Amino acid sequence: MSAGPVSRAASRVLTTARLSRGLPVAVPWAAPLYVGAVQLGAYATARLPGHRRTELLRAHSTNVANLRAGKWQTLVTSAVFVEEPLPVAYGAALLAALGTAEARWGPWRTAGVFAAGHVGASLLVYAALRGRFPGSAPAAPAAPGTPPTGPGARAVHAPEATGEEPPDATARAIDVGASYGFNATVGALAATVPHRGVRTAATAGLLALGTWPVLRRRRTFTDAGHLAALALGVATGTGMRAVKGRRMGGG
Repeated sequence: MSAGPVSRAASRVLTTARLSRGLPVAVPWAAPLYVGAVQLGAYATARLPGHRRTELLRAHSTNVANLRAGKWQTLVTSAVFVEEPLPVAYGAALLAALGTAEARWGPWRTAGVFAAGHVGASLLVYAALRGRFPGSAPAAPAAPGTPPTGPGARAVHAPEATGEEPPDATARAIDVGASYGFNATVGALAATVPHRGVRTAATAGLLALGTWPVLRRRRTFTDAGHLAALALGVATGTGMRAVKGRRMGGG
């Protein structure tokens, strides 16, 4: 949510830079297509009975139970499912970030940044949690009449594993959405802003915002995932900027 102003500012800076160099500004098409598809899918799944919707979302979650069972396809499918239709503010922020990135880097490189954050953060969270839930079985369907709840982005239906939740609640949590890829994209945008001062301030501010939820007492594992995705995005953006600098210097 808080990344909206940053992505809009980055968009203005990047667009101005390209125009000043006489370069065309690409019109994003993949970002609106993705966000629109996610939103339409959310409205479609919202019409399902509660128990069927919960079962569907749990089957596509990147939780410990699914990944331990070898359901690696959830690393892809979890990015196109959300528990509820995206709120207007969140959907606008997601579209602004992905659209800005696509206009700057093109659709395929933007997809790569998004995938690096989504898949990378999901695997890091899995690696951190799998030892805490030895022998977790694949996620079982929820009881009829138990509809999912939560925000339209990546959401979790279990608190941090503290011993207070039911056994395997975190291992079987519903964990879907675009927020890991969103955080990675915003982090990469901040790390590739041309102006050094803006780049430093934006990157530091985003990392501080991402760290704060992890320090809370009632944090969830997705808080750590969001920070990991943001850091992966910053690292990816820094690498892209370094490669571009070498090419310009060598040309």
